[in-house]
Amino acid sequence: MALNARLDHRNPLVFDTHELGRRPGALQRLTRSIDAPKDLGIQGVIGVPEGAPVKLDLRLESVMEGVLVTGTARAQAKGECVRCLEPLELSLEAEFQEMFSYPDADDRGRPKAEPVDDAEDDEDMLFIEDGLFDLEPVLRDAVVLALPMQPVCQDDCLGLCSECGVRLTDDPDHHHEAVDIRWAALQGLAGSLEDGEKDEISGEAPRPARANEKQEK
Repeated sequence: MALNARLDHRNPLVFDTHELGRRPGALQRLTRSIDAPKDLGIQGVIGVPEGAPVKLDLRLESVMEGVLVTGTARAQAKGECVRCLEPLELSLEAEFQEMFSYPDADDRGRPKAEPVDDAEDDEDMLFIEDGLFDLEPVLRDAVVLALPMQPVCQDDCLGLCSECGVRLTDDPDHHHEAVDIRWAALQGLAGSLEDGEKDEISGEAPRPARANEKQEK
């Protein structure tokens, strides 16, 4: 990624490295609670609701190239079971590690002799600007990787009945009588035959015959 736009130190996901300094080996540990930004998670599937609390535990280590950030984000994610469509909530713990590079140092940590505009080399890099770095893109990637792509309310969720939509976990014995349409015509024919047999047993002529007799009279 190219150099960040001007960072705002008031943004809770922007961190200041001035206190850490640029002496390799220096360490700084930080804990911060923030409100989740918008669309933190897998859109339309599961994620941390906007404004929900997110706890960050960070370890900042100064190295030759920049600052190595290692951390863990903890929050409650909400979504919908992909099998039964019931709301669900799960505890999220996302771990990450990312290098934020000094823009004035090469890949060996030495000051660059002169600025080089190499967009390809910078495309996947994150930079420190005026001693600040933005953790938001790292946090977003970590949360997406930590969340299930197909969340379920429970591992053995049976889903929904394909015919009436009832939740099968609540009624494991739920079922519908299967009727093969190929037998439907035969069932109708069987019913007609049963009516004819009843007429014979009662000694009466079949209904069409009785109707003809009435017409002749």
